[in-house]
Amino acid sequence: MQSTPNYLWNTDDVLGQGATASVYKARSKRSGELVAVKVFNNASYLRPQEVQMREFEVLRKLNHKNIVKLFAVEETGNSKQKVLVMEYCSRGSLLSVLEDPENSFGLSESEFLIVLHCVVAGMNHLRENSIVHRDIKPGNIMRLVGEDGQSIYKLTDFGAARELDDDEKFVSVYGTEEYLHPDMYERAVLRKPQQKAYGVTVDLWSIGVTFYHAATGSLPFIPFGGPRRNKEIMYKITTEKPAGAIAGIQRQENGPIEWSYELPITCQLSVGLKSQLIPILANILEVDQEKCWGFDQFFAETSDILHRIVVHVFSLQQATMHRVYIHAYNTTTIFLEAVFTQTNIAPHHQEYFFEGHPYQLEPNLQAHNFSRTTENSPLTLLSSEPEEPVGVRFRDPSLEFPKFVPKVDVLVDCSMAKGVLSAVHQTLKISRSLLKCQEFILRGLYWVIESLKAKCSRVLERREAAVSMLSCLQQTELKAFVPELKDLAEVKTRLQTVTEDLTRCSHSISEHKGTLDSLLSELVKHRKQAHEDRFSLVAFDLKDFPGLEYQGLSYGINKARA
Repeated sequence: MQSTPNYLWNTDDVLGQGATASVYKARSKRSGELVAVKVFNNASYLRPQEVQMREFEVLRKLNHKNIVKLFAVEETGNSKQKVLVMEYCSRGSLLSVLEDPENSFGLSESEFLIVLHCVVAGMNHLRENSIVHRDIKPGNIMRLVGEDGQSIYKLTDFGAARELDDDEKFVSVYGTEEYLHPDMYERAVLRKPQQKAYGVTVDLWSIGVTFYHAATGSLPFIPFGGPRRNKEIMYKITTEKPAGAIAGIQRQENGPIEWSYELPITCQLSVGLKSQLIPILANILEVDQEKCWGFDQFFAETSDILHRIVVHVFSLQQATMHRVYIHAYNTTTIFLEAVFTQTNIAPHHQEYFFEGHPYQLEPNLQAHNFSRTTENSPLTLLSSEPEEPVGVRFRDPSLEFPKFVPKVDVLVDCSMAKGVLSAVHQTLKISRSLLKCQEFILRGLYWVIESLKAKCSRVLERREAAVSMLSCLQQTELKAFVPELKDLAEVKTRLQTVTEDLTRCSHSISEHKGTLDSLLSELVKHRKQAHEDRFSLVAFDLKDFPGLEYQGLSYGINKARA
């Protein structure tokens, strides 16, 4: 056990370790409240006094809900080691979230937007106080859960932070190599002598790598063998990245680098969010500090995303789900164009249903006045032109399963366990998406058929009214009302012909209505079956499969050993 005058902790309760300090879970002696204490080791005292004091001063200056709070600075009883007493985040870090097999291919869209909001808000507070962090990465973004059940992410570890205005430079090197700006990487990792000075935009590079990692579950720049094993190629990838590219991977030793300008198909983000996010990533993952966006533009573009509302749209014929990000003040005209961008269905061909009824959108209606949509209750889009089905696009999950090695090896077993669980989670997500797509198709068809039946009924009612009127005319002495009529027989013949035509149309419409009724009964059967299938999948639990549970346990052992 170790303690300060007001706090107590066990050295086994390690939350994290670094080159100069360790972080432990501790308790207040007075209240029992959980806190995190950062205890500095002997190596930290070899640094200049100014550097030692910098983290204390930075944390004292900051006060924001998306930055871990500093409660006190104390000393241990015997060794007089400096201790930072900070807010305890009970749900680990963003890195631990991404290491969960469920998130191996990236966060859900809702969780990613929370990460985006929290990191941008925290970084905005840093820039308002002229502070550059210099070590942004998922491991330095802590997580807790608020009273509403939503995640809250907070920036932490300001050991490398310093005060720096937008037009100032620094020359000292800090950071974690996978997230390090290439100019700093060249000097810190490759040990190449250079006298470059760095500006605040180095944080933007780290944020770009972090956002890509959160969106996809993997790093954007991966040389053959991995970033830590092939450092020269890692540097080559980051410095030779073409404009607009957001990722590069080398799949074979000494092989070519495959550049990517899009987020991978395994990413859970919608097309609507991707189209907003990719330009941001492309412009902050820019090695040339002169070409890289500044923080003002970064904050403006990310704020633009966060201030948009989402309209959920399901394209019935294409069998695709869309999220349309627009501003609350945007009109229907802009919304229809945004839908066209994602579906290629022209605005004048777009028809909508909502909750079982045709949904009319007036041209000047603002988006905040649209009916509120959700993932389970979207607008259903029907094109008046034929459309080819697209459906849920996905990568075959079987390709993600690791190759089984015929030998006993704890580390290999743990890695394999994570790979298997990741593939299973991905399979479940795809299956749920397909079932939801099926449900929306059946529901949409049901609504369309009901609407057609209603139209048939209205046409038949009007036909009855027209036939009655014609019958009345045929029995009326028309000459008395229209003296100029000469050939009454011809007029009555024509009236009889119209009556017969309407009768034939009536029979045809009735037949169509009967066909629609039979289609409806078939749809009801399919919807019942789809509901049962979906219920079975929702009830699926990995704990029901002992083999996978055992592998999950192996993965837990591996994490503990690490």
